[in-house]
Amino acid sequence: MNWPEIFIIGIAVCLTAMIVYSFLNAGAPQGVTLPPSDQVSLLFHDGILQHSSQSASALIPQDHEVHYWADLRATLLPRFPEFPDLPDACETGTLEVRAVDDIGPRQAQIEWQRNLCWVTLTDEAPKTAPSERAELDALRFAAETSPHPTWIEDASNQLIWCNQAYRGIADRLSHPPSFSAADAGKTQRFVLSGTSQDWYRVDSINADARSIHHAQCINALVAAEEAQRNFVQTLTKTFAHLSTGLAIFDRNGQLALFNPALVDLTGLRVEFLSAKPTMLSFFDQLRENRHMPEPKNYRTWRDEISEVIAAATDGRYHETWSLESGQTFSVSGRPHPDGATAFLIEDISAEVTVTRNFRAELEQAHSLIDGMEDAMAVFSSSGVLSLSNSAYRRLWQVDPDATFVDMTISDCIKYWRSNDPGREWQRIEAFVLDHTNAPPFAFTFSSSGKYPCQCNVASLTSGSTLVRFSVPASNTPQTGKEGARSDR
Repeated sequence: MNWPEIFIIGIAVCLTAMIVYSFLNAGAPQGVTLPPSDQVSLLFHDGILQHSSQSASALIPQDHEVHYWADLRATLLPRFPEFPDLPDACETGTLEVRAVDDIGPRQAQIEWQRNLCWVTLTDEAPKTAPSERAELDALRFAAETSPHPTWIEDASNQLIWCNQAYRGIADRLSHPPSFSAADAGKTQRFVLSGTSQDWYRVDSINADARSIHHAQCINALVAAEEAQRNFVQTLTKTFAHLSTGLAIFDRNGQLALFNPALVDLTGLRVEFLSAKPTMLSFFDQLRENRHMPEPKNYRTWRDEISEVIAAATDGRYHETWSLESGQTFSVSGRPHPDGATAFLIEDISAEVTVTRNFRAELEQAHSLIDGMEDAMAVFSSSGVLSLSNSAYRRLWQVDPDATFVDMTISDCIKYWRSNDPGREWQRIEAFVLDHTNAPPFAFTFSSSGKYPCQCNVASLTSGSTLVRFSVPASNTPQTGKEGARSDR
């Protein structure tokens, strides 16, 4: 190549460079020129990258005429959450966007004029008042030092910011925690499986095109809930073997727990009980099944049930229900913690039957003893008169039931001595108070010095003593009315 050709090529290169420079500066905003190469700046034309400084190319590798505004936004969004989708629609304007951390440039300055837009990244802090700067620093310090993980995601659920607690979990798990499924506006629970299972409650809030999430470790709460479930299961298994029917109503008056014995005793269907009926519905159904006494006045039935519920809430309700079927229920109501109320229903039909039979037999035995001609007195092991018949009252003209206190063997001996001051009476007292099962004995005395009587002393079961006075029928004193028997 000769010198003329080289000269022509050089002139052509210079002209081309001048044309490109003129083209780039022709449409730039007023007062804006190409920045120095050490400033991080990028120029867009109609949203397409046209020029970037050397510092920008080193920090954000993007090709001219290839990358778009959206590519730059995607790169800067983690540090600049407020970076706009596109500059405003007005012809000219400026915008400053603050970074969420101090790693790298802290501010993005956007300036546009018609279809051209400059983006400059600087380390300069935004022009804010000292009070605003102190508030921002305090908020940033609070967010970073919070023990609860906090992070921000964009509309596509991509992480754009997180605090130190969140990063600590990621470092411990060697991967980002699986909180990405958290729904904004809801409270959810997540479990993170690493060296141990950690439970977190995540509260999410929508904020424009972003969502802010706050997590809190709830291991202690989950452990307490698990312990409560195990305790309830243990109680349920225990209640399942009880013969007493149990119905526990919560603070809202709905059935929360019942056992199989309640179904057997009341005849209520499991489906009805599982539907958590209220107390009123529960007692209504008991009345329908005839497993509680029929009310005398149905109009006041609801009022009576309300009184039952109020009494059970105070722990004052305890009644015996005699049913038409012949069954007898013992029903009691007791308050439980947290406003709950428990009703216990026990079938005491067998006990009532045994008690009635025992009373009938006891009445029959009393009638038999009262019909005997011999006067009899039974003393307990402590020397207290526990039983005497009518013949005893006629003989000694005394009614033990009329005294304010229990009569003892000493009191009785005083009456006996008033009729015959013999020496055998003291022997009876020693026999009553002696628990060595001494042999029985008998002696004869004169009643009021008129006719002879025989006294027999013998031991009974349980350390009791029987003192029997035999009086000839012709010598038995007669009174106007029979003395009442005593069962003390």
